[in-house]
Amino acid sequence: MDFLETCRGRVDAELDRRITAGSVSEQLQAAMRYSVLGGGKRIRPALTIAAASALGQGLDAALVPACAVELVHAYSLVHDDLPAMDNDELRRGRPTAHIAFDEATAILAGDALQALAFEWLADAPGIEISARLAMIQELARASGHSGMVGGQAIDLESVGKNLTLAQLETMHRHKTGALIEASVRIGALTVPGIREHSLNNLTRYAKALGLAFQVQDDLLDIEGDTEIIGKPQGSDIARAKPTYPALLGLTGAREHLASLLSKALESLQDFGPEADPLRAMADYVVARTH
Repeated sequence: MDFLETCRGRVDAELDRRITAGSVSEQLQAAMRYSVLGGGKRIRPALTIAAASALGQGLDAALVPACAVELVHAYSLVHDDLPAMDNDELRRGRPTAHIAFDEATAILAGDALQALAFEWLADAPGIEISARLAMIQELARASGHSGMVGGQAIDLESVGKNLTLAQLETMHRHKTGALIEASVRIGALTVPGIREHSLNNLTRYAKALGLAFQVQDDLLDIEGDTEIIGKPQGSDIARAKPTYPALLGLTGAREHLASLLSKALESLQDFGPEADPLRAMADYVVARTH
C-alpha cells in the first residue's frame, strides 16, 4: 500500500530524529528508541495523516501529531507486555522491552514515551494553539481511564470469563478503538475551522475501524503465523482471553468484520477522492496478515 509506506517512511524518519533529544540517561534513551523504532506498521499515525488529507490538509502539518499518537501506542505496547500484564516475551518479531533491557527500564521507557507525546503535541508546528489544546484533550481522553487504560483494565478483569458481544465491544472500543478514534480526530483537528458534520463522519469511520482492527487481530491470533505476526500465535487462547472468534466462531467473526468494514466505508460517502487513503486504510486493516 503506497500511502501507508509513504507515511511510515516520513513518520519513522521524524521519530528517529526527535526521539534522541533531551534524555539524561543513555539506558533510558536506548529503551525508548528500541520500543519506538523497532518496526511497526504505523497504522495509527497513517490514519492521522489520512484524516488530514481527506480534509485537504498536507502531510507536513499532520506529521508531528501523527508521531505523538505513535508514541502513546508504543508506550502502551511496552506496558501491555510487562509480566504484571500480558507477560509477553516477543513483540514485532524480537524480544519485548522488559526482556531486552529489564522490567524497571521498560516501565520508565513507557512512562517517558507517554509524557513525550503530549510535549510534542503542545509544540506541534504550524497548528493554532486552540487546535493543539483540542488534540491534547483527545489524546488524553483516549489514553486514560475512560479510554485505552480503562479497556486494558476490563481485559484483565475478563480473563476466563464469557462476555456478551456488547461487553466484548465495550472493552475493545476502549482498549483498541479509543486510540484509533483519536488518531483520526487529531488528524481532522489539524484543519482550521473543520465542520462538525465532517468530524462526526470521520468519528463514525474510526469507531467502526477500531472494532474491525480488533476482530482481525483476534482472527490472526488463531490463523496467523508467529514469524509473520511478530508475536506468539495462539497467545490469547492460551490466556483464556475473550475474543470475537471464541464468541462468534470463525465464520461469525469474519462476517462481523465485513459488516464493520462496510460501516466504515459508508461513513466516508460524503467525502471525495481526498478520502481515498482512509478507504485504503480500512481495506488494509481487515486484510492484513500481521
